[in-house]
Amino acid sequence: MQPITEAMLRNVIAPRLADSHKGTYGRLTLIGGNAQFGGAIIMATTAGIYSGAGLTTTITDPANVTALHTRMPEAMVVDFNNQAKLKELVRGATSIVVGPGLGNDDQGLRILKDVFEVVSEKQVLIIDGSAIDLVATHSLMLPAAKLIFTPHEMEWQRLSGIPIAEQTVANNLQAAAKIGGIIVLKKHHTQIASDGQLFENPGGTPAMATGGMGDTLAGMIGGFTAQFADTLGAVLAAVYIHSQIADDLAHNAYVVLPTQISEEIPWYMKQYSLPKTN
Repeated sequence: MQPITEAMLRNVIAPRLADSHKGTYGRLTLIGGNAQFGGAIIMATTAGIYSGAGLTTTITDPANVTALHTRMPEAMVVDFNNQAKLKELVRGATSIVVGPGLGNDDQGLRILKDVFEVVSEKQVLIIDGSAIDLVATHSLMLPAAKLIFTPHEMEWQRLSGIPIAEQTVANNLQAAAKIGGIIVLKKHHTQIASDGQLFENPGGTPAMATGGMGDTLAGMIGGFTAQFADTLGAVLAAVYIHSQIADDLAHNAYVVLPTQISEEIPWYMKQYSLPKTN
């Protein structure tokens, strides 16, 4: 098992080029947030934008449009009942996040199937939250894309079939190899499995134990993978910074909110984009 190090982040988070524009930094599309769980997709969207994605579009229930526009006017918003528009936007994305607040009902299943139908092998697809449960419950065939799963331990149990008590390194690696893609197993020290390799995040604090933390991480991974070509490196960087911010804030706070983490992301990314000083 390899620890994620700051040197890895410096190899991924490059300085922005003077001659660049919003199209340079990727198109991020996020899908989720039914009428009951709009906060999840709003937090994921917030994290994606603060992570630096060039163009961000959120496809969600119309009930969330006003709140999302108020919170993040930088995001474009589309009704997730418009299947034609949903498929068009998924086809044009660099990275797609599907699942935060999507719901496990027939509507959520239909939306997830629409995404799987049109995503391509050149795109990054982050499968989070409800989408993981839908894949596991309905034994959905996974699309040919650069897949990233972001389960917590119970979601991993559903997806892999491994009970939480038996989620050992060996068992997790075996299941990850069978499923394919990158697995981000969220826990005290989050573990990332990819192509037989296992990385462990050194950070993490109980101050992060609050709703929306996983939605924020999914949005960060979406934003990072939209702009950085090294997909695994982008995932490792997002996981590391997510908890590093929380660890730093927790020095003076009993609880750290997901929205607080999002607002700090650009400052932490900046420090890793600069040459290291002695």
